[in-house]
Amino acid sequence: MSTDAPYGPWSADVADHLIRYTAKGFLPGMIVRAAGSFVYDADGRAILDFASGQMCATLGHNHPAVVAAMQDAAAEPLHLYSNMLSPSVVELAVELARLLPPSLQKAMFLSTGSEANEAAIRIAKLATGGFEIIAMGHSWHGMTAASNASTYSGARKGYGPAMPGTMALPPPNGYRCPIRHCADTCDTTCLDVGFEMADMQSVGAFAAVMCEPVLAAGGIVVPPEGYMQRLREHCDRRGLLLIFDEAQTAFGRLGSQFVFEQQGVEPDILTLSKSLGGGLPLAATVTSAAIEADVHAKGFHFYTSHVSDPFPARVALRILRLMAAERLVEKAKADGAYFLDGLRALQQRHEVVGDVRGLGLLAGVELVQDRATKTPATALGPAVVRRCYEMGLQITQSGAARDPASGTVLKLAPPLTASRAEIDLGLDILDRALTDTAARA
Repeated sequence: MSTDAPYGPWSADVADHLIRYTAKGFLPGMIVRAAGSFVYDADGRAILDFASGQMCATLGHNHPAVVAAMQDAAAEPLHLYSNMLSPSVVELAVELARLLPPSLQKAMFLSTGSEANEAAIRIAKLATGGFEIIAMGHSWHGMTAASNASTYSGARKGYGPAMPGTMALPPPNGYRCPIRHCADTCDTTCLDVGFEMADMQSVGAFAAVMCEPVLAAGGIVVPPEGYMQRLREHCDRRGLLLIFDEAQTAFGRLGSQFVFEQQGVEPDILTLSKSLGGGLPLAATVTSAAIEADVHAKGFHFYTSHVSDPFPARVALRILRLMAAERLVEKAKADGAYFLDGLRALQQRHEVVGDVRGLGLLAGVELVQDRATKTPATALGPAVVRRCYEMGLQITQSGAARDPASGTVLKLAPPLTASRAEIDLGLDILDRALTDTAARA
């Protein structure tokens, strides 16, 4: 495809009529078809999608069961007045409750993860009477006002004041200790230091801590064992509610329905999105019956045009049931171990791979100029992503793409339905891309 016309006959229209909503711009090629682990451009080129769309295509693209569910749902109401309920919304709430502990049984359904986090923050503020929100450094919680104020992996500069009362904790990145204390293994000292700093900044109006149980946009950072228990203790001591944002980690990708199950800590509020809709815009905010009753009595209000929409709820029901029937959580755990082993084999072959980390089918590959100094290979990351795309593999970059302090990390997240052969193909393309870009550097 010509670089002068990267979108074929659509190139002029793209240039004339679309707002470029990322600094990197749009990828070349017009995607016209998608199936399973692949998307296809207008030239017929197959691209293996190890980004799972925007981390939403849990079952791959255009899964026959999802398409069939959409067709069935089209015979029911697509959209209703926001105070009206449909059977699909109630059934989805029941199905979700079956997967969750007794402390998380009350749900509301929205459109995006950012929206779900906005609702969670409003619940926390109303329940506690406070307004101060603590989030993790290098976090990503969304682009709307309150969620973006607690997003620390980028998208903050140039837009004026954020919401008042927002604070950041140092992320538990043992490979790049934010307080220059640990080497490769986090011992949670950063957490204690972070809360000491929060106590100094607080005006006595704490509301909640919001965090991803595994930092995704911040470089695929997996907290060490015991970290979340320690976080829970800090929250309880200060009367803070604990919000877990599992937009990128729920519904099997990391080898369990929810990552908090592996960490042994239940949040007060849970937010879900991305995988829940399987490609359709659907999100959920879930909390306890006690918190729901409390904020309802205080007049909780969160009203959007698409709250409780029946169409995506019906599709989500089919997705959850299919995942259970095909045991995709167990598959992701086994395939994830296989995938991480393959990435660690690449680490042995490529000196620029400083660290490999992750859980299940969410992996991070950190690139460095030198393993001893851990100097980020800042220019290499985009080059590897670009070369992979040229060779037919879509991956993304977290870390230095938004914040150089979090390193240069390739983010890989194959669909849960990916075959071992497709995993091997992705590993092979990444292997060759690392070789090609290192040779050109």
